[in-house]
Amino acid sequence: MSLINKMLQDLDARGTPDGQGGLPGAQDVRPVPLQERGLPRGLLAGGALALSVIVIALAWVYLKRPELPPVLVNVATTPPAAPVPAAAPEVVAAAQPVVVPVAIPAAAPVETAPASVAPVETAPVPPPAAAKPARPSERVAPHNLRAEELQRIGAAKEKAAPPKVASVAGERLAEGKQVTPQQRIDNGYRRALAYLQDGRIEEAMAGLQQTLALDPRHQGARETLVRLLLEAQRPDEAVSQLQQSLNLDPKQPAQAMTLARLQLDRSGAAALDTLRRTLPYAQEHGDYRALYAGVLQREQRYRDAAEQYQAALQSAPDNSVWWMGLGIALQADNQPAPARQAFERAKSLQTLSPQLQAFVERKLVQLAK
Repeated sequence: MSLINKMLQDLDARGTPDGQGGLPGAQDVRPVPLQERGLPRGLLAGGALALSVIVIALAWVYLKRPELPPVLVNVATTPPAAPVPAAAPEVVAAAQPVVVPVAIPAAAPVETAPASVAPVETAPVPPPAAAKPARPSERVAPHNLRAEELQRIGAAKEKAAPPKVASVAGERLAEGKQVTPQQRIDNGYRRALAYLQDGRIEEAMAGLQQTLALDPRHQGARETLVRLLLEAQRPDEAVSQLQQSLNLDPKQPAQAMTLARLQLDRSGAAALDTLRRTLPYAQEHGDYRALYAGVLQREQRYRDAAEQYQAALQSAPDNSVWWMGLGIALQADNQPAPARQAFERAKSLQTLSPQLQAFVERKLVQLAK
């Protein structure tokens, strides 16, 4: 190193023609810049551009990938799932099982919906973050349905189930008990009375008619139905019901009297026939005999009417109206003396209305002449 320095100093000591030191031709020598280390700039720029193109292509493919189609899952029999904050879609309650499309991972095997079930379109629910493959026997419950809505679906299915048909001989209840025909009749009668108490007249009459169809001799149902028909201004149907009852059992004086009063406005002969058929079963019934006497008197059978009035007065001797009726029958039968006695007895009881009292007094004046 010292040798080189010495040589350089000797060269400097030597002069040059132009007064400058250095080696001949040193002015033509230029320093060459050292070459930069590392990769060229063009290569770096090309690499950066290629990397940007690759990133953009990957992002385009990721954003434009197709979404997985929703899979129809039968959730008619699945247990209700816990409610989630997401808004629940509208659920249509129907008799058929409801199928809700739910988006699930494609890798999980899912039981397909039956062909007879019409799916209900709802928004698909995103799959859980970590969902393990479900077994073939498992069903996927929708996470966007509330527990109350699933319960309403089950209640709708039970309500839409067809009712069990009960036989005429007896109905089999859920408890295993058997309802006898008589119990069915009593239950129908009580149901009709409940309708009547609630003011549902038409349903009450329909229930009473069904009871009579099962038991035509049910007097409670018959009398209630007749009363309702009369209140509804349907006398023809009431007459038909009473006639059916008396044809089955003529030992019913009260029904015979009601039927006779309804028939009397149209035909006295029909009313008389009704009362005559039931008369053997109403011997001690004073009102029945008095009504029978009045119908006989209207048909101008005065002697028979007087006999029926006398029989009625044996059970109620202080009935002034019946004494007046007896006096009218006797006077029409040309028996003035007994007629005057009957009128005097009716007047002495002092229980007649003012109009009837004046009528009796006029009759007494006529018989005194």
